[in-house]
Amino acid sequence: METTEEKIIINNSFAKGLQDGIPIGLGYLSVAFTFGMMAVTQGLPAWSAVLISMTNLTSAGQFAGLDLIVLGAPFVEMALTQLIINLRYALMSLSLSQKLEDSVTTLERCLIAFGNTDEIFAVSSGQPGKLGKWYMFGLMVMPYIGWSGGTLIGAAASTILPEFIRSALGIAIYGMFIAIIIPPARKKKSVRAVLIFAVALSCIFTFAPILSQVSTGFTIIICTIAASAFGAWFFPISEEEEI
Repeated sequence: METTEEKIIINNSFAKGLQDGIPIGLGYLSVAFTFGMMAVTQGLPAWSAVLISMTNLTSAGQFAGLDLIVLGAPFVEMALTQLIINLRYALMSLSLSQKLEDSVTTLERCLIAFGNTDEIFAVSSGQPGKLGKWYMFGLMVMPYIGWSGGTLIGAAASTILPEFIRSALGIAIYGMFIAIIIPPARKKKSVRAVLIFAVALSCIFTFAPILSQVSTGFTIIICTIAASAFGAWFFPISEEEEI
């Protein structure tokens, strides 16, 4: 019984969560810097860019949403795009809720779900035993500061840096995405096939005479759903592989 209680205490330490969140926060800093810079460069005020990052913790969703805002897309299109891109967070939060202590209230679970990202989910899922609210809150602090602070720094820097530097930094997000997808694509045939399918479909919507008229938001929605369905149909994951 003492061992069990000790394990619960370790996984409910705010300081431990804060320490585990430092690498995530540092990683978010550079990506958020790019978002803040791009947002201001494309016409958004600095305070608006920071507010977006303070109320959203989704890099892909924010970059996609930024393009839609600049293009003046309808709210329905923005909402559907964000729903498709960020749907994985709902699944992650449902999974993570199984690791939380029973004493964590519904309101506290909602706060944890708000701060749940891919990296936070990965770190928290790898922890032994049950997780308390203080560990989760500590784990969220540095990523939140890194994402919001990075956006603020990027937004401020965009008004100071020369144009050629802003243009060079503007491609940083694409480099990050390439760095994320290439390693698993080289190792797994399934990832490589889905990636090629998604790129091909995106090119079709970009250059085909009729399909090129489809708006950016709906193109993202269609390509995301189609690529996910392609992967699920041709490369299903067995229960043994999940375990």
